[in-house]
Amino acid sequence: MIHSLFIINSSGDVFMEKHWKSVISRSVCDYFFDQQRKVANPEDMPPIIATPHHYLISIHRCCMFFVAVCMTEVPPLFVIEFLHRVVDTFEDYFSDCTESIIKEHYVVVYELLDEMLDNGFPLATESNILKELIKPPNILRTIANTVTGKSKHPFVLPAIGQLSNVPWRRTGVKYTNNEAYFDVVEEVDAIIDKSGSTVFAEIQGYIDCCIKLSGMPDLTLSFMNPRLFDDVSFHPCVRFKRWESERILSFIPPDGNFRLMSYHIGSQNIVAIPIYVRHSISFREAGGGRLDITVGPKQTIGRTVESVIIEIPMPKAVLNCSLIPNQGKYSFDPVSKVLIWDVGRIDIAKLPNLRGTV
Repeated sequence: MIHSLFIINSSGDVFMEKHWKSVISRSVCDYFFDQQRKVANPEDMPPIIATPHHYLISIHRCCMFFVAVCMTEVPPLFVIEFLHRVVDTFEDYFSDCTESIIKEHYVVVYELLDEMLDNGFPLATESNILKELIKPPNILRTIANTVTGKSKHPFVLPAIGQLSNVPWRRTGVKYTNNEAYFDVVEEVDAIIDKSGSTVFAEIQGYIDCCIKLSGMPDLTLSFMNPRLFDDVSFHPCVRFKRWESERILSFIPPDGNFRLMSYHIGSQNIVAIPIYVRHSISFREAGGGRLDITVGPKQTIGRTVESVIIEIPMPKAVLNCSLIPNQGKYSFDPVSKVLIWDVGRIDIAKLPNLRGTV
């Protein structure tokens, strides 16, 4: 499956490599660098590069490229998903994923990669299992180890049994207070015309969980109208056959934080937008133009709309803005030509308004 992993920084240097089978020379990255010179932005890099003897599959995250080298044909999305899981694990362990942090924790990073991949095939990718095998770095533990001269990494395996029938959940979990939290986060992409009517709207959402339950709990989650979901992606813990037959999520959850599912609701469904934007923008060739924007809540069912930020891309001809907001503050970047209005909390009694000249 995956033979080697190369991590490349923003300067184009390979600062870390890991081989699970035979060692592959760094020169294989020359094919990657050749493609990199042809594109202007890192996001435009082709995720799959076929060379005479290898396949290079890469992702770009945290200002770094993670390049997996495969000797045979593999499902590309399988490798891409694994690379994303590697970055997610680094962020979970070190609270961030940068070149300096990876260099600072070389030993832990190599141990994680050893556990996550076995002979080129993904093995343990769940954070709660990995944290039992490899303890996350801790400032107090580092100071104590430095003072006492002990090794950072114990040579004794964890006492509790790791091999359970459920590979994503460690055994012997015990909590005094059993709790389960679910966060439903949705991002709405919409096109709204001048009168405020919705031309197009769709939702990209996901459900994040924080599960702190003892033993081996079996949970069920149902939806009022599951037919709205156009496209869904589940955590491996979800019993897919039951979802297909009954449209009910049945699962034994991992311990701690994880993403249960992500979903998409298309434009053919009625998408409720939480705010409306009424705008009047006019441009003149000489002397600039006028801008007047009002924002208000819409279909909030009594809930308060908070942390509202309006982002307006301006034409290239706009040099500056002289505006007066009755709430929040605005900023205009003359280079990117983007006007950002940080509204904050919307008060129904006095609707936020931004007006002035451009």
